[in-house]
Amino acid sequence: MSAFDPDAEQSGDVAFRLMAPSFVRLFWRTSVLQTAVGELRERGYQVVRLDAVGWMREADLHRDIAAALDFPDYYGRNLDALNDCLRNVVTCDYGTSREATGLVLVFIGYDAFTRRCPRAAQVVLDIFADQARAAALIGHRMCCLVQSDDPAIRFNPVGAMPVMWNDAEWLDSSRQQDRP
Repeated sequence: MSAFDPDAEQSGDVAFRLMAPSFVRLFWRTSVLQTAVGELRERGYQVVRLDAVGWMREADLHRDIAAALDFPDYYGRNLDALNDCLRNVVTCDYGTSREATGLVLVFIGYDAFTRRCPRAAQVVLDIFADQARAAALIGHRMCCLVQSDDPAIRFNPVGAMPVMWNDAEWLDSSRQQDRP
């Protein structure tokens, strides 16, 4: 089973456009993010939104992601445990439903968390990218949309793929001067 229909035209499918180059995509303008999220919801995706602006410590991330994805009580609240639990999200044991088209994890204000906890911020994206790739192998769609108020933010590759800006961010020619 493929995650996308190989015989269908994919150029108009926002999920395909977002996931084809990388399972983790950056957004700067919230209006562009809201448009993408709206289209994904319309297509049956489960969207989980987490506000990273207030995360002062890595523990804040673990608290919020565990609650949002209904992690079991034994979740160890560390990066290894996050990887383990996301593996179970891939197989729809919890955190998402097989009835959903896919799972979209949205981090808002991730640049604030990245400034406070740079290593954890990078590793979280890498874990998600790895698990999203595993999900694609079994026909389950997962992606992570990362909103940053810093248009110059950069991450090392995650899941052996670059963390790229979404394709709609710089389409408005009046915004070209803002491009990092």
